[in-house]
Amino acid sequence: MTTTPSPDASPSTLMTDEEYGALRGSAALWAGTSVLITDGHGRVLIQHVDYRPTCLLPGGAVDAHESPARGAERELREELGVTMTIDRGLAVDWVSAHSLNAPAIMRFPGEILHVYDGGTWNDEQIAAIQLPGREITSVEFVEPARLPDLMAPGDARRALSALRARINSAGPVLLENGLPIAPTVLDRADALRTARARHHLPFHTGAAPKLLAVVQACGWLLGPDGRALVLLEPDTGAACLPGGTPELPDRGGDPLVTLRRKTLEEAAAEFGEPLSLGHLSDPGKPYERLRYAAPLTRLGSPPVDPATGRTYIRILATPEQTLELFDWGVPAADQLTAVDQARARLGIPRAARQPLTELPDATDLTTL
Repeated sequence: MTTTPSPDASPSTLMTDEEYGALRGSAALWAGTSVLITDGHGRVLIQHVDYRPTCLLPGGAVDAHESPARGAERELREELGVTMTIDRGLAVDWVSAHSLNAPAIMRFPGEILHVYDGGTWNDEQIAAIQLPGREITSVEFVEPARLPDLMAPGDARRALSALRARINSAGPVLLENGLPIAPTVLDRADALRTARARHHLPFHTGAAPKLLAVVQACGWLLGPDGRALVLLEPDTGAACLPGGTPELPDRGGDPLVTLRRKTLEEAAAEFGEPLSLGHLSDPGKPYERLRYAAPLTRLGSPPVDPATGRTYIRILATPEQTLELFDWGVPAADQLTAVDQARARLGIPRAARQPLTELPDATDLTTL
């Protein structure tokens, strides 16, 4: 019996089933599966194991006749004592035979490794974790920027690529040795490789006390489609909202003058009549950080920020995606509610979750 090759192949490539099976068997790869889980602060769940010095995402080898998704569910039961349905992929990684420096005796042929989305777990789900009596010694949730220090290089690249894919919301990504073959703006900026801005500060609606000094004025500048303008630092990928610290040119200490000046300097952006969202207080310190929301009205060509000498990467993200790029803790939910209320007052629609949009040039906002 023979196996017919593809229609455009030469007739001389006809093989017996045995020959064809031997050829395909010689090219076989291992199959693995893993699950990316985060907590409410955007930290990633990693496992400390007793058989290697580096940490891992939950997961393991796919068993014979088992699909990668069912393998992921089995691994969660075995390793965390958790039963859940796995039905959303984040990444598929082709791991080359020589990427791991595996010992020759292992005969590692390379691997196809699937990464699935385990979602964001609340305190009750985290408390329900039950570790087995072997292999998994402990678990912890860590800042994404710590993954390269705690995981093997390829594992860290894969986890960060999967996390960026989750935030970007463009569907699963294809990786080669942990790196996407079609990088998004978050990949190119190396976002999340640097610790996210951490401000677990209480958020208050209403005017800030007049006796306190204003040390920052930042804005949620919303495009016509409801997405916010976010800036990524070109050398670190760290995210920030437009705005900054008052300086001497800001007449009379008006924070809106600061916000308009910094927004123009950093992003070549202008905005319409703003609404005050509230302020962040730093307990025990005599100053406030102000937050505003406003419609984005103009976006010119990317400028060089005179304060830093850098040109920021400008993106549009939904408010929810924006928060995933920061570590603002529990008070972030209150700020998000204030943004949503201001959006409605400004007559701007709620943004549907969608892939991030990079704005490398002057942009006609009416096309968004």
